[in-house]
Amino acid sequence: MKALRILIPTFILVLGIAWVLPMPGQQGPINDSSTTVARPRKSTSTDADSPAADAPDAPKIPSKFGKAKEGNLPSDVPTFRTDALTVTVDTAVVDNKGHFIPNIPKNYFRILEDGVPQQMAAFSTGEAPMTIAMVIEFSAKFQQYYSAGWFQTLNASYGFVRLLKPEDYLAIIAYDLRTEILSDFTIDRQQTAEAMQRLRIPGFSESNMYDALVDTAQRMQDIEGRKAILLISSGLDTFSKLTYDKTRRALQDAGVPVYTISLLQAQREVADARGSMGNVARMDFLQADNQMRTFANETGGMSFFPRFEGEYPAVFRSITDTMRSEYVLTYNPSNQARDGKVRRIKVQLINPETNEPLRINDDKGKPIKYQIVAKNGYTAPREIE
Repeated sequence: MKALRILIPTFILVLGIAWVLPMPGQQGPINDSSTTVARPRKSTSTDADSPAADAPDAPKIPSKFGKAKEGNLPSDVPTFRTDALTVTVDTAVVDNKGHFIPNIPKNYFRILEDGVPQQMAAFSTGEAPMTIAMVIEFSAKFQQYYSAGWFQTLNASYGFVRLLKPEDYLAIIAYDLRTEILSDFTIDRQQTAEAMQRLRIPGFSESNMYDALVDTAQRMQDIEGRKAILLISSGLDTFSKLTYDKTRRALQDAGVPVYTISLLQAQREVADARGSMGNVARMDFLQADNQMRTFANETGGMSFFPRFEGEYPAVFRSITDTMRSEYVLTYNPSNQARDGKVRRIKVQLINPETNEPLRINDDKGKPIKYQIVAKNGYTAPREIE
């Protein structure tokens, strides 16, 4: 019996270790500040094999220069400063159908910061894997079980997932009264499918869209590469702690593009035509559309307001094409002040010979109406005191 009592805890311990080990290659980029890092124990004079035990009173090796204070180093020692600011602007040029326009040379782009032209330091194009956080409104107000809003939300969510490539990372976040991460960033589509299966019975009728967006954007701001938030929502917020203005500022500071897909457009038009939608509800939905459009424009994303589910495939292709195929513009601002102020950015396409707006024609020589998708500003860092 004694041996049995010893073996059982050992067996449980082995199972516990195997259970917490993650599967290789499945977990995406997670920035978790709560991760515990094991650090080596400092040597003490009580350790018999420690060098400190042999020479406990060994003198410290004096530094040649002492502390690196200004004016304390010899003139022949090189010093380096990292005061230069660098701004990277992911830019997409799309036609009026949302299709990416490729092969535009570097000298046709012009960047203005607060109205001042900037010297471009780097320019590149290409495709890259994406890191997407799909933020989905799933409340009992619009997504009741088997309702039109329920079907529309699931069709939009599942439809976008089908267009992702195997190397794309995806996280699923749902919100109503609170925000819930159904699955964190992963390339494991089985994990994504299991998360989507949880979108069946909504809980509360409230929605905290502002809080869900800001929380997701702040978690993603340190992720490298092509990243974006896809918001599938009615645009209404009823329960967030953050205000609309604070949400705008937080999204701009995070620097993560937000793409928005509005729900219930056709249902709203039918209700409005029948006179069953009151003035208050009409104004609430108009304000919701404006908020989603603003979030997209100010972060370098795009906003879509499809009325029919048949429009979804074109919307998804426009989002993925725009994200994968972008022009990456990098410049060092002429204003290097670290004042914490908001700097406004404007990307233009100009004819370098005439300095006039660039005219793009199709294969038949007809002019193409195009749109430049890029973030419209950033917040300068503050001087470290």
